[in-house]
Amino acid sequence: MLKPQFYLFFEGNCLEAMTLYAKTLGGTLEGVFLNRDAAPEDRMPGDDDLVMNLAMRLGDTLMLASDNSEELYERPQGFRVQIETPSAAEFDRVFAALSEGAREIAMPPGETFWAERFAMFTDRFGTPWMLNFTGERA
Repeated sequence: MLKPQFYLFFEGNCLEAMTLYAKTLGGTLEGVFLNRDAAPEDRMPGDDDLVMNLAMRLGDTLMLASDNSEELYERPQGFRVQIETPSAAEFDRVFAALSEGAREIAMPPGETFWAERFAMFTDRFGTPWMLNFTGERA
């Protein structure tokens, strides 16, 4: 069975972002390869501390990420990382952690016809999120 994976790109703050995501979502960082770890001919443009590749295990999902140089970075668009929380309290905790310093809150937490709580926002690192707690509306 084919299984999609996320690959997120950041503007030089990949390790900080993915560490927050792992802490908040209960994930585990499994591998971090920095620019300094590569042979000179294999390095990407930028400084030694840029992340070339990072893996975070989140349940049975693998989220991958890296930094991009200023020349190569493109703002994410056309998607959001969606998280379904098991409770309203967990929704509130995850929203508080990920939305701190948010670049944009497109939909603040609220009720919808499909969920007891739903929110859409772009975090301070530029990652677009949707949080959902279906609750009794399943």
